[in-house]
Amino acid sequence: MLLGLNQVLIKIVNSGIQPVFQAGLRSLLAIIPVIIIVKLLNRDLTLDRDCIFPGLICGIFFGIEFIFLFLSLDYTSVAHSSILFYSMPVWLCIASHYLIPGEKFTILKVAGLFLSVSGIFIALSINTYEQNISFIGDILALLASLLWAAIVILVKISSLRKTSPEIQLLFQLVVSSLILIPISFFFGDFIRDISFEIILIFLFQIIVIISIGFLVWFWILSIYPASKMASFSFLAPIFGVMFGWLILDEQINIYILSSLFLVCTGIVLINKSNN
Repeated sequence: MLLGLNQVLIKIVNSGIQPVFQAGLRSLLAIIPVIIIVKLLNRDLTLDRDCIFPGLICGIFFGIEFIFLFLSLDYTSVAHSSILFYSMPVWLCIASHYLIPGEKFTILKVAGLFLSVSGIFIALSINTYEQNISFIGDILALLASLLWAAIVILVKISSLRKTSPEIQLLFQLVVSSLILIPISFFFGDFIRDISFEIILIFLFQIIVIISIGFLVWFWILSIYPASKMASFSFLAPIFGVMFGWLILDEQINIYILSSLFLVCTGIVLINKSNN
């Protein structure tokens, strides 16, 4: 649910804080509460030397992913961004077939890929029929999804697979903040139309979405295996579309519903094949 809400909050804060600066500042400010949570959980923060290079690459990918995602919400709706961004398991499935031994295509995966790609095609092709929807924004969300999949693949095939998820997240937050904040100087004024409400929403992102969400995620992972958690990944775009409708009064039409249904059904089939 928090993942689905994330896009709505980013779009709202974009109206007051430049997207790339928002992304960098969010990563930077999230480092402290995440470290506190890690310490409370008694997790080891040691990083092996052979993990530094792949960790830097992941952090760079993470930063670029955020640039694409946050900018996409300046140009497109939360519904479009959610459907396209959370299609990540589709690209992960395709890359895994070629790069990870034992993760080959199955009949269920191929069926899931066909449905999801059909849904993505619908989402990309209907922007001309909706107001305040830009093809550029849709493409940026899709590129962010591809980078997210690339990060997961890199973790799986590199020495990072030996490190804890906490270390991976912290490394990505540190590296991405060092990239995003300097780059944000090239994207215009840092402040747009700031208000007390936007500041509160921004702080909510840091404390709840990143920090508490992070704590809950690892608590759940301690109870359920990751393969079971993946089965619920289709809920993220559903909640994203729902929150966009409830909070931002975005229109939900037959095209959005069709795209959402196809992508989510495809993700369910892909994840079912992995279980």
